[in-house]
Amino acid sequence: MRILKIILSFLGIVLALALISALFVKKEYEVEKEIIINKPKEEVFEYLKFLKNQDNFSKWASLDPNMKKSYSGTDGTVGFVSRWESENQDVGHGEQEIKKIIPGERIEYELRFIKPFQATEPAFLSTESLGENQTKVIWGFKGHMDYPFNLWLIFMDFEKMIGDDLQTGLLKLKTLLEKP
Repeated sequence: MRILKIILSFLGIVLALALISALFVKKEYEVEKEIIINKPKEEVFEYLKFLKNQDNFSKWASLDPNMKKSYSGTDGTVGFVSRWESENQDVGHGEQEIKKIIPGERIEYELRFIKPFQATEPAFLSTESLGENQTKVIWGFKGHMDYPFNLWLIFMDFEKMIGDDLQTGLLKLKTLLEKP
């Protein structure tokens, strides 16, 4: 009985320390990756503004070729929504909506994850001309984890995990758009 009390006390102390630590851990993370594409900005932006085109370069879209997709609205305009459903836990269920378009510059999205977890997070794609035939594309994502789940940010490098996936997508986008 005494050993059980010691074990439970130890576990209680560890749990209390974890919960106290979580009070001081950041709750937000932000990831941005960029690539230079050898095409004019107008051409790159025109491709990026259509949300359905993300299926051609997004790493997440390639994880489950059998995922169910549905759409509402007019692609390339504010309010267009792309929904997905997958049994693959790395893909899950959710939707993405175009929230704002700054013509030739930036597309802002709202990602709404439904399964295996629920979250609503902003993301964007932006373009910047570096010359007549060179465009810098930046893909960004912001995330938030509520207390006490923000403690995971200490143990898991979400910025690297998401950043690697964004970079993979950008490399695929570059290959796709630079094809002769």
